[in-house]
Amino acid sequence: MGASGRDKSDSLTSIEICAGAGGQALGLHGAGFRHLALVEIDKNAHKTLEKNITSHSDWGDCEPLNEDLVSAFESSRPMAALGGRALKVEKEKGELDLLAGGVPCPPFSVAGKQLGAADERDLFPRMVELIDDLRPRAVMIENVRGIMDAKFDEYCNSLIKEIEGLGYWFCGWHLLEAHNYGVPQLRPRSVFVAIRESEREKAGLDVDGFPWPVRVAGHKKNVFEALDKTMESRRDRLIEEFPEHVTRIKDAYEIWRDKASQAGSVAPTLVGGSKKHGGADLGPSRAKTAWRALGVSAVGVADDIDEVTKIIAEKHLEREFLRPEGPMLTVQQAALIQSFPTDWKFEGGKTAQYRQVGNAFPPPVAEAVGRAIASVLQPERREELLKDLVIERLGAKRGKRAFRQAEIAELIDVSPVAEAALDDRSGDLIGA
Repeated sequence: MGASGRDKSDSLTSIEICAGAGGQALGLHGAGFRHLALVEIDKNAHKTLEKNITSHSDWGDCEPLNEDLVSAFESSRPMAALGGRALKVEKEKGELDLLAGGVPCPPFSVAGKQLGAADERDLFPRMVELIDDLRPRAVMIENVRGIMDAKFDEYCNSLIKEIEGLGYWFCGWHLLEAHNYGVPQLRPRSVFVAIRESEREKAGLDVDGFPWPVRVAGHKKNVFEALDKTMESRRDRLIEEFPEHVTRIKDAYEIWRDKASQAGSVAPTLVGGSKKHGGADLGPSRAKTAWRALGVSAVGVADDIDEVTKIIAEKHLEREFLRPEGPMLTVQQAALIQSFPTDWKFEGGKTAQYRQVGNAFPPPVAEAVGRAIASVLQPERREELLKDLVIERLGAKRGKRAFRQAEIAELIDVSPVAEAALDDRSGDLIGA
């Protein structure tokens, strides 16, 4: 899956706000978008973006900006990727192709108080301001599934009407499950898409005609396939360091392999937490139970033993690999569960790195939606862009929070009926 090998001269441009560690940006890059700027207030996440973009020449002059979106970021700023000039906006039509962002999740998360507009972290109003300022051809906003709750109907409908009032075609606001795009994890995310009304008309689409990608055709990667190479590497490195424990190390790996390779194995949602709450573990109680069924201890995050100055038996062998529930995952392994590429590196301490990973939007989902948006903006490439995507007309409406994580119910021996009953209190499983 990917459309990023196009000539720079006819690629689509984008700016992304609340970019985090770059999950959505990676996906849109894979869909063929050329980023002009990635705006991120967190210093560690910004360093992650800066390090990776400067080490990947195909990102060109994309600028990672460590700025407060409300008080510091100026949409009229000069752009290095445009030769030092600002984006043009003429007659309410902007030069920018896509404004994207994953605005903060806590105001809408089932793991929080769901204060919505009353939460100081709600940046939807600022997103609307930027749409008005930049008048991009398309808009994409990602958030948690909690925003689909009925309690936010009035708030979301007001946002939709405000954006429609700026001349945009509301394409829909729907829940997409990451596992359907090859991600070895259950991670439902809400995605909002709007495209300039004039672009809809040019593409010859009716109001319900946006091609929503609901899955990627082909094999769904499981937990074993995602982690096996790195788990083998950890096993071999520990055997090299502690040969007297070779049997215990091999046994631990084999137990993990047998559990992780079971048919249809899929991870529960990784939970990154926030600066106020949550540390470096894989999630609350029910998520930990699901991880245990996959041969993984979710009580913390392991060190990358290739990065530490000294390997300590009590910590790196006993505590992090030979636990009764199974090995703990490293940050790199958590990133593989999110489908980050192996050469994407994270900055900051271990907890800061894990939070970046756990809060990310999986790149394959962003790529699929990005390709669908591109197919409207470049209708002559529609067949090429939508290849290998399963498309449905979900409609220009706000979907409902309807996903049941039945796969997790099976792993922890909970009946689907009980799981459905627990769904509205699934913070232990979702948390973000």
